[in-house]
Amino acid sequence: MAHVPHIGMRIIKSAFGVLICFAIYFIRGKQGTPFYSALAVLWCIQNQTKNTVGNAIQRTVGTGIGAAYGLAYILIKQKVPILDDSFLHYCIISLALIPIIYTTVVIKQKKASYFSCVVFLSIVVNHLMDENPYMFVANRSLDTLIGIFVGLVLNSVSFHGEYDRDTLFIADMDRAMDSLSSGITPYSQIMIKNMLEKGMQLTFMTLRTPAGFLVGMPEIKPNLPIIAMDGAILYDIKENRYPKVHVMSAEHACKIESFIRSRRFNIFTTIILEDVLIIYYDALKNAAEKDIYGKMHKSPYRNYLNKERPKGHPVVYMMCIDKTEKIAHLVKDIKESEINDELKILTYPSDDYEGYSYIKIYNKNASVQNMTDYLKNMIDAKKVVTLSDNDRNRTDYRYTECDRIARRLYHLFNFKRREKNYV
Repeated sequence: MAHVPHIGMRIIKSAFGVLICFAIYFIRGKQGTPFYSALAVLWCIQNQTKNTVGNAIQRTVGTGIGAAYGLAYILIKQKVPILDDSFLHYCIISLALIPIIYTTVVIKQKKASYFSCVVFLSIVVNHLMDENPYMFVANRSLDTLIGIFVGLVLNSVSFHGEYDRDTLFIADMDRAMDSLSSGITPYSQIMIKNMLEKGMQLTFMTLRTPAGFLVGMPEIKPNLPIIAMDGAILYDIKENRYPKVHVMSAEHACKIESFIRSRRFNIFTTIILEDVLIIYYDALKNAAEKDIYGKMHKSPYRNYLNKERPKGHPVVYMMCIDKTEKIAHLVKDIKESEINDELKILTYPSDDYEGYSYIKIYNKNASVQNMTDYLKNMIDAKKVVTLSDNDRNRTDYRYTECDRIARRLYHLFNFKRREKNYV
Protein backbone atom coordinates (compact mmCIF):
# COMPACT_ATOMS: atom_id res chain seq x y z
CA MET A 1 0.00 0.00 0.00
CA ALA A 2 1.34 3.44 -0.94
CA HIS A 3 2.61 5.63 1.85
CA VAL A 4 0.31 8.58 2.67
CA PRO A 5 2.32 11.48 4.16
CA HIS A 6 1.18 12.96 7.46
CA ILE A 7 -0.18 16.48 7.69
CA GLY A 8 2.80 18.44 8.99
CA MET A 9 2.97 21.59 11.11
CA ARG A 10 3.94 23.69 8.08
CA ILE A 11 0.61 22.85 6.41
CA ILE A 12 -1.33 23.69 9.56
CA LYS A 13 0.59 26.91 10.13
CA SER A 14 0.05 27.94 6.48
CA ALA A 15 -3.71 27.59 6.74
CA PHE A 16 -3.77 29.31 10.13
CA GLY A 17 -1.57 32.11 8.81
CA VAL A 18 -3.93 32.83 5.92
CA LEU A 19 -6.87 32.84 8.35
CA ILE A 20 -5.07 35.40 10.53
CA CYS A 21 -4.47 37.60 7.48
CA PHE A 22 -8.18 37.52 6.65
CA ALA A 23 -9.02 38.33 10.27
CA ILE A 24 -6.68 41.35 10.20
CA TYR A 25 -8.40 42.46 6.99
CA PHE A 26 -11.74 42.55 8.82
CA ILE A 27 -10.20 44.24 11.87
CA ARG A 28 -8.87 46.96 9.52
CA GLY A 29 -12.42 47.58 8.31
CA LYS A 30 -11.81 45.71 5.04
CA GLN A 31 -9.04 48.09 4.07
CA GLY A 32 -6.37 46.79 1.70
CA THR A 33 -6.28 43.51 -0.23
CA PRO A 34 -5.86 40.37 1.92
CA PHE A 35 -4.78 38.36 -1.12
CA TYR A 36 -1.29 39.88 -0.90
CA SER A 37 -1.08 39.24 2.82
CA ALA A 38 -2.04 35.61 2.27
CA LEU A 39 0.51 35.29 -0.54
CA ALA A 40 3.26 36.68 1.69
CA VAL A 41 2.46 34.47 4.68
CA LEU A 42 2.45 31.34 2.51
CA TRP A 43 5.89 32.24 1.17
CA CYS A 44 7.28 33.08 4.61
CA ILE A 45 6.27 29.94 6.49
CA GLN A 46 9.12 27.44 6.13
CA ASN A 47 9.85 23.88 7.20
CA GLN A 48 12.70 25.08 9.39
CA THR A 49 12.90 28.10 11.68
CA LYS A 50 16.61 28.64 11.10
CA ASN A 51 17.36 32.20 9.94
CA THR A 52 13.69 33.14 10.34
CA VAL A 53 14.49 36.73 11.32
CA GLY A 54 17.03 37.07 8.52
CA ASN A 55 14.51 35.84 5.98
CA ALA A 56 11.88 38.25 7.30
CA ILE A 57 14.33 41.16 6.97
CA GLN A 58 15.15 40.18 3.38
CA ARG A 59 11.48 40.03 2.47
CA THR A 60 10.84 43.38 4.12
CA VAL A 61 13.72 44.88 2.13
CA GLY A 62 12.22 43.31 -1.00
CA THR A 63 8.87 44.90 -0.22
CA GLY A 64 10.51 48.32 0.13
CA ILE A 65 12.36 48.01 -3.18
CA GLY A 66 9.27 46.83 -5.05
CA ALA A 67 7.13 49.58 -3.52
CA ALA A 68 9.65 52.30 -4.43
CA TYR A 69 9.89 51.21 -8.06
CA GLY A 70 6.11 50.75 -8.21
CA LEU A 71 5.42 54.23 -6.95
CA ALA A 72 7.94 55.73 -9.36
CA TYR A 73 6.31 53.98 -12.32
CA ILE A 74 2.78 55.04 -11.29
CA LEU A 75 3.87 58.68 -11.03
CA ILE A 76 5.51 58.46 -14.47
CA LYS A 77 2.41 56.81 -15.94
CA GLN A 78 0.19 59.63 -14.66
CA LYS A 79 2.32 62.07 -16.67
CA VAL A 80 2.21 59.89 -19.81
CA PRO A 81 -1.48 59.05 -20.46
CA ILE A 82 -0.63 57.30 -23.73
CA LEU A 83 0.61 54.29 -21.74
CA ASP A 84 -2.83 53.53 -20.23
CA ASP A 85 -3.53 49.79 -20.73
CA SER A 86 -1.47 49.47 -23.90
CA PHE A 87 0.99 46.72 -24.79
CA LEU A 88 3.75 49.30 -24.37
CA HIS A 89 2.67 49.63 -20.72
CA TYR A 90 3.27 45.90 -20.13
CA CYS A 91 6.55 45.96 -22.06
CA ILE A 92 7.85 48.70 -19.75
CA ILE A 93 6.67 46.75 -16.68
CA SER A 94 8.57 43.66 -17.86
CA LEU A 95 11.76 45.63 -18.58
CA ALA A 96 11.49 47.35 -15.19
CA LEU A 97 12.09 43.99 -13.51
CA ILE A 98 15.71 44.16 -14.69
CA PRO A 99 16.73 47.18 -12.55
CA ILE A 100 14.62 45.86 -9.65
CA ILE A 101 16.42 42.53 -9.55
CA TYR A 102 19.76 44.23 -10.20
CA THR A 103 19.14 46.49 -7.20
CA THR A 104 18.79 43.47 -4.91
CA VAL A 105 22.09 42.17 -6.31
CA VAL A 106 23.90 45.47 -5.74
CA ILE A 107 22.76 45.75 -2.11
CA LYS A 108 23.56 42.03 -1.58
CA GLN A 109 19.98 40.99 -0.94
CA LYS A 110 19.53 38.52 -3.81
CA LYS A 111 16.95 36.48 -1.93
CA ALA A 112 14.75 39.57 -1.75
CA SER A 113 14.38 39.73 -5.55
CA TYR A 114 11.23 37.60 -5.61
CA PHE A 115 9.40 39.81 -3.13
CA SER A 116 10.61 42.96 -4.85
CA CYS A 117 9.13 41.77 -8.14
CA VAL A 118 5.87 40.54 -6.57
CA VAL A 119 5.26 43.84 -4.79
CA PHE A 120 6.17 45.87 -7.88
CA LEU A 121 3.83 43.84 -10.11
CA SER A 122 0.98 43.96 -7.58
CA ILE A 123 1.23 47.76 -7.63
CA VAL A 124 1.69 48.54 -11.31
CA VAL A 125 -0.60 45.89 -12.80
CA ASN A 126 -3.61 46.50 -10.55
CA HIS A 127 -3.34 50.23 -9.87
CA LEU A 128 -6.46 52.24 -10.64
CA MET A 129 -5.52 55.68 -11.93
CA ASP A 130 -8.21 57.51 -9.99
CA GLU A 131 -6.70 56.42 -6.65
CA ASN A 132 -4.11 58.35 -4.70
CA PRO A 133 -0.86 56.62 -5.79
CA TYR A 134 0.79 57.17 -2.42
CA MET A 135 -2.10 55.61 -0.50
CA PHE A 136 -2.34 52.79 -3.03
CA VAL A 137 1.36 51.91 -2.70
CA ALA A 138 1.20 52.23 1.09
CA ASN A 139 -1.75 49.81 1.27
CA ARG A 140 -0.10 47.27 -1.02
CA SER A 141 3.10 47.45 1.00
CA LEU A 142 1.19 47.14 4.27
CA ASP A 143 -0.70 44.10 2.93
CA THR A 144 2.59 42.36 2.17
CA LEU A 145 4.22 43.40 5.44
CA ILE A 146 1.25 42.01 7.39
CA GLY A 147 1.79 38.63 5.71
CA ILE A 148 5.54 38.75 6.44
CA PHE A 149 4.92 39.60 10.09
CA VAL A 150 2.35 36.83 10.53
CA GLY A 151 4.70 34.34 8.87
CA LEU A 152 7.58 35.45 11.12
CA VAL A 153 5.49 34.99 14.26
CA LEU A 154 4.12 31.60 13.24
CA ASN A 155 7.58 30.38 12.19
CA SER A 156 8.85 31.29 15.65
CA VAL A 157 6.02 29.58 17.52
CA SER A 158 6.48 25.96 18.64
CA PHE A 159 3.63 24.06 20.23
CA HIS A 160 5.74 22.13 22.68
CA GLY A 161 6.37 21.64 26.35
CA GLU A 162 9.95 21.74 27.57
CA TYR A 163 12.81 20.81 25.23
CA ASP A 164 14.80 17.81 26.42
CA ARG A 165 18.41 18.83 25.89
CA ASP A 166 19.69 16.64 28.74
CA THR A 167 19.12 13.29 27.03
CA LEU A 168 21.37 11.63 24.48
CA PHE A 169 19.13 10.38 21.68
CA ILE A 170 20.48 7.67 19.36
CA ALA A 171 18.61 6.63 16.21
CA ASP A 172 19.28 3.65 13.96
CA MET A 173 17.68 4.05 10.51
CA ASP A 174 19.77 1.61 8.49
CA ARG A 175 16.77 -0.26 7.14
CA ALA A 176 15.21 2.95 5.85
CA MET A 177 18.45 3.91 4.12
CA ASP A 178 18.63 0.41 2.60
CA SER A 179 15.02 0.54 1.38
CA LEU A 180 14.99 4.04 -0.09
CA SER A 181 17.36 4.99 -2.90
CA SER A 182 17.37 8.61 -1.73
CA GLY A 183 17.95 7.83 1.95
CA ILE A 184 15.33 8.47 4.63
CA THR A 185 12.00 10.07 3.72
CA PRO A 186 11.74 13.87 3.24
CA TYR A 187 9.32 13.99 6.19
CA SER A 188 11.91 12.42 8.52
CA GLN A 189 14.65 14.69 7.19
CA ILE A 190 12.64 17.82 7.95
CA MET A 191 11.68 16.61 11.43
CA ILE A 192 15.27 15.68 12.31
CA LYS A 193 16.73 18.93 10.94
CA ASN A 194 14.28 20.98 13.03
CA MET A 195 15.14 19.07 16.20
CA LEU A 196 18.88 19.42 15.62
CA GLU A 197 18.39 23.13 15.04
CA LYS A 198 16.68 23.44 18.43
CA GLY A 199 19.61 21.82 20.25
CA MET A 200 18.62 18.16 20.42
CA GLN A 201 21.50 15.90 21.53
CA LEU A 202 20.94 13.45 18.67
CA THR A 203 23.27 11.08 16.92
CA PHE A 204 22.96 7.92 14.85
CA MET A 205 24.27 4.40 15.03
CA THR A 206 24.85 2.40 11.88
CA LEU A 207 26.41 -0.79 10.59
CA ARG A 208 27.63 1.25 7.64
CA THR A 209 30.90 3.04 7.16
CA PRO A 210 30.76 6.85 7.53
CA ALA A 211 30.63 7.01 3.72
CA GLY A 212 27.59 4.75 3.67
CA PHE A 213 25.86 6.90 6.25
CA LEU A 214 26.59 10.11 4.34
CA VAL A 215 25.12 8.60 1.19
CA GLY A 216 22.01 7.44 3.07
CA MET A 217 21.52 10.75 4.92
CA PRO A 218 23.17 13.44 2.78
CA GLU A 219 21.11 16.28 4.27
CA ILE A 220 21.57 15.40 7.96
CA LYS A 221 24.55 16.86 9.84
CA PRO A 222 24.29 15.95 13.55
CA ASN A 223 26.35 18.00 16.00
CA LEU A 224 27.52 14.85 17.77
CA PRO A 225 29.77 12.17 16.24
CA ILE A 226 27.89 9.22 14.74
CA ILE A 227 28.48 5.65 15.94
CA ALA A 228 29.52 3.83 12.77
CA MET A 229 30.61 0.31 11.80
CA ASP A 230 28.53 -1.22 14.60
CA GLY A 231 30.44 0.64 17.30
CA ALA A 232 33.97 0.39 15.88
CA ILE A 233 34.33 4.13 15.36
CA LEU A 234 32.94 7.53 16.21
CA TYR A 235 32.90 9.86 13.22
CA ASP A 236 32.47 13.62 13.51
CA ILE A 237 30.83 14.68 10.24
CA LYS A 238 31.34 18.42 10.69
CA GLU A 239 35.00 18.12 11.65
CA ASN A 240 35.70 15.14 9.36
CA ARG A 241 37.64 13.29 12.04
CA TYR A 242 37.44 10.16 14.19
CA PRO A 243 37.50 11.07 17.91
CA LYS A 244 37.28 7.41 19.04
CA VAL A 245 38.31 4.20 17.25
CA HIS A 246 38.53 0.57 18.35
CA VAL A 247 41.15 -1.20 16.23
CA MET A 248 42.75 -4.60 15.83
CA SER A 249 46.51 -4.53 16.27
CA ALA A 250 48.60 -4.68 13.11
CA GLU A 251 50.10 -8.03 14.16
CA HIS A 252 46.73 -9.61 14.88
CA ALA A 253 45.27 -8.20 11.63
CA CYS A 254 48.05 -9.91 9.64
CA LYS A 255 47.19 -13.27 11.21
CA ILE A 256 43.50 -12.82 10.43
CA GLU A 257 44.18 -11.85 6.81
CA SER A 258 46.47 -14.86 6.33
CA PHE A 259 43.88 -17.20 7.86
CA ILE A 260 41.04 -15.93 5.65
CA ARG A 261 43.07 -15.76 2.42
CA SER A 262 44.22 -19.34 2.92
CA ARG A 263 40.55 -20.28 2.51
CA ARG A 264 40.37 -18.38 -0.80
CA PHE A 265 38.29 -15.39 0.31
CA ASN A 266 38.74 -11.80 -0.77
CA ILE A 267 38.95 -9.31 2.11
CA PHE A 268 37.94 -5.66 2.23
CA THR A 269 40.19 -4.25 4.95
CA THR A 270 39.47 -0.81 6.38
CA ILE A 271 42.03 1.39 8.11
CA ILE A 272 42.06 5.03 9.19
CA LEU A 273 45.20 6.91 8.23
CA GLU A 274 45.41 10.53 9.39
CA ASP A 275 41.61 10.81 9.56
CA VAL A 276 41.21 9.31 6.08
CA LEU A 277 39.30 6.04 5.76
CA ILE A 278 40.99 3.68 3.27
CA ILE A 279 39.66 0.32 2.07
CA TYR A 280 42.19 -2.22 0.75
CA TYR A 281 40.96 -5.18 -1.28
CA ASP A 282 42.28 -8.22 -3.14
CA ALA A 283 41.27 -9.54 -6.56
CA LEU A 284 37.46 -9.52 -6.80
CA LYS A 285 36.20 -13.08 -7.09
CA ASN A 286 32.39 -13.25 -6.96
CA ALA A 287 29.53 -11.27 -8.48
CA ALA A 288 28.53 -9.63 -5.19
CA GLU A 289 32.04 -8.30 -4.55
CA LYS A 290 32.27 -6.91 -8.07
CA ASP A 291 28.88 -5.24 -7.82
CA ILE A 292 29.64 -3.72 -4.41
CA TYR A 293 32.94 -2.34 -5.65
CA GLY A 294 31.32 -1.05 -8.86
CA LYS A 295 28.74 0.91 -6.86
CA MET A 296 30.90 2.08 -3.99
CA HIS A 297 34.26 3.07 -5.42
CA LYS A 298 32.78 6.03 -7.33
CA SER A 299 31.71 7.69 -4.10
CA PRO A 300 33.81 10.74 -3.07
CA TYR A 301 33.54 9.52 0.53
CA ARG A 302 35.35 6.20 -0.08
CA ASN A 303 38.96 5.45 -0.91
CA TYR A 304 39.52 1.97 -2.40
CA LEU A 305 43.01 0.66 -3.06
CA ASN A 306 43.72 -2.61 -4.86
CA LYS A 307 47.01 -3.21 -3.12
CA GLU A 308 48.49 -4.76 -0.02
CA ARG A 309 47.69 -3.08 3.28
CA PRO A 310 50.61 -1.46 5.16
CA LYS A 311 51.53 -4.24 7.57
CA GLY A 312 52.45 -1.94 10.42
CA HIS A 313 49.08 -0.16 10.58
CA PRO A 314 46.20 -1.29 12.84
CA VAL A 315 42.87 -2.24 11.24
CA VAL A 316 39.37 -0.96 12.03
CA TYR A 317 37.48 -3.83 10.44
CA MET A 318 37.48 -6.52 7.76
CA MET A 319 34.60 -7.58 5.58
CA CYS A 320 33.94 -10.53 3.26
CA ILE A 321 30.87 -11.40 1.22
CA ASP A 322 30.32 -14.81 -0.32
CA LYS A 323 27.83 -17.65 -0.60
CA THR A 324 26.03 -18.14 2.69
CA GLU A 325 27.28 -21.69 3.24
CA LYS A 326 30.89 -20.63 2.62
CA ILE A 327 30.59 -17.74 5.06
CA ALA A 328 29.08 -20.08 7.66
CA HIS A 329 32.10 -22.42 7.34
CA LEU A 330 34.49 -19.47 7.61
CA VAL A 331 32.80 -18.21 10.78
CA LYS A 332 33.00 -21.71 12.30
CA ASP A 333 36.70 -22.01 11.41
CA ILE A 334 37.53 -18.60 12.90
CA LYS A 335 35.70 -19.31 16.15
CA GLU A 336 37.54 -22.62 16.54
CA SER A 337 40.96 -21.02 15.86
CA GLU A 338 43.39 -19.05 17.99
CA ILE A 339 42.80 -15.89 15.97
CA ASN A 340 39.31 -15.64 17.48
CA ASP A 341 40.78 -14.06 20.61
CA GLU A 342 40.06 -10.36 20.94
CA LEU A 343 37.59 -10.40 18.00
CA LYS A 344 33.97 -9.48 17.51
CA ILE A 345 32.39 -11.31 14.57
CA LEU A 346 29.17 -10.19 12.94
CA THR A 347 27.50 -12.23 10.19
CA TYR A 348 24.15 -11.85 8.44
CA PRO A 349 22.51 -12.57 5.07
CA SER A 350 22.60 -9.90 2.38
CA ASP A 351 19.37 -8.11 1.52
CA ASP A 352 20.74 -7.19 -1.91
CA TYR A 353 22.42 -10.40 -3.07
CA GLU A 354 20.30 -13.52 -2.73
CA GLY A 355 22.19 -16.50 -1.38
CA TYR A 356 25.08 -14.36 -0.12
CA SER A 357 26.06 -13.40 3.43
CA TYR A 358 28.46 -10.97 5.05
CA ILE A 359 31.07 -11.51 7.70
CA LYS A 360 32.44 -8.44 9.46
CA ILE A 361 35.31 -8.64 11.91
CA TYR A 362 36.07 -6.01 14.57
CA ASN A 363 38.01 -5.54 17.76
CA LYS A 364 36.05 -7.17 20.60
CA ASN A 365 35.58 -3.75 22.28
CA ALA A 366 33.86 -2.36 19.20
CA SER A 367 30.28 -2.10 20.38
CA VAL A 368 27.44 0.38 20.22
CA GLN A 369 27.15 0.21 24.01
CA ASN A 370 30.80 1.18 24.56
CA MET A 371 30.53 4.08 22.14
CA THR A 372 27.22 5.14 23.70
CA ASP A 373 28.84 5.23 27.15
CA TYR A 374 31.72 7.26 25.71
CA LEU A 375 29.35 9.79 24.12
CA LYS A 376 27.18 9.99 27.22
CA ASN A 377 30.20 10.89 29.35
CA MET A 378 31.52 13.27 26.70
CA ILE A 379 28.38 15.44 26.71
CA ASP A 380 27.42 14.68 30.33
CA ALA A 381 23.97 13.42 29.33
CA LYS A 382 21.58 12.42 32.10
CA LYS A 383 20.15 9.45 30.21
CA VAL A 384 20.15 7.72 26.84
CA VAL A 385 17.18 6.92 24.59
CA THR A 386 17.75 4.62 21.61
CA LEU A 387 15.27 4.01 18.78
CA SER A 388 15.87 1.62 15.89
CA ASP A 389 14.26 0.28 12.73
CA ASN A 390 16.98 -2.34 12.29
CA ASP A 391 15.44 -5.55 13.63
CA ARG A 392 16.57 -8.07 11.02
CA ASN A 393 14.23 -10.71 12.44
CA ARG A 394 11.18 -8.75 11.35
CA THR A 395 9.47 -9.67 8.09
CA ASP A 396 6.88 -6.86 8.07
CA TYR A 397 9.35 -4.00 7.72
CA ARG A 398 8.07 -0.85 6.00
CA TYR A 399 10.30 1.99 4.90
CA THR A 400 8.05 4.45 6.76
CA GLU A 401 9.42 3.07 10.03
CA CYS A 402 11.86 5.99 9.88
CA ASP A 403 8.87 8.37 9.98
CA ARG A 404 7.59 6.60 13.08
CA ILE A 405 10.99 7.00 14.72
CA ALA A 406 11.16 10.68 13.73
CA ARG A 407 7.72 11.31 15.26
CA ARG A 408 8.71 9.49 18.43
CA LEU A 409 11.90 11.52 18.70
CA TYR A 410 9.86 14.69 18.19
CA HIS A 411 7.53 13.91 21.08
CA LEU A 412 10.35 12.85 23.38
CA PHE A 413 12.31 16.00 22.65
CA ASN A 414 9.48 18.55 22.56
CA PHE A 415 7.43 17.28 25.47
CA LYS A 416 10.01 16.53 28.15
CA ARG A 417 7.57 16.64 31.06
CA ARG A 418 5.02 14.47 29.34
CA GLU A 419 7.64 11.82 28.51
CA LYS A 420 9.50 12.14 31.79
CA ASN A 421 9.25 8.50 32.75
CA TYR A 422 10.13 7.09 29.35
CA VAL A 423 12.93 4.49 29.37
